[in-house]
Amino acid sequence: MCNNMKKILPPVLFVICIAVMAGLWWLFPVARFIAFPMNLIGILPLAAGLAIAKHGSNLFEKAGTNIETFNDPDILVTDGIYRISRNPMYLGFLVALLGVAVMLGNFSSILVVVVFFVVTDRCYIAFEEDAMAKAFGDRYVEYKAKTRRWL
Repeated sequence: MCNNMKKILPPVLFVICIAVMAGLWWLFPVARFIAFPMNLIGILPLAAGLAIAKHGSNLFEKAGTNIETFNDPDILVTDGIYRISRNPMYLGFLVALLGVAVMLGNFSSILVVVVFFVVTDRCYIAFEEDAMAKAFGDRYVEYKAKTRRWL
């Protein structure tokens, strides 16, 4: 499965997940657990998640390193939000998807969030961690020891 994920970049998977969530919301309207207007609370994690992901992206841009998941890493970014999470962009996408799930208010959306988490954790992050260990050796091992994968 993970080899197939190399064809789908994480932001594309994020958008696909939102589309699938919306489709499931439309197809299975009876599985809703949060009604309007309470579902609007989901705007908060959606906005926060997008802000976290953007902040992580901005730090990559500022450092002048590539952001593409399957390119070789060239600079180890460990400052800013990367002191708290080794993967703030993925964390941001996950939080944003939770926000969308709350806004849609159906159980099937939660399943999509879980699938996103598993695919991201087992495929994208696992691949990146191997590449980072090869590229940065002990520096990455030290960073990994003091900074959690997600939060």
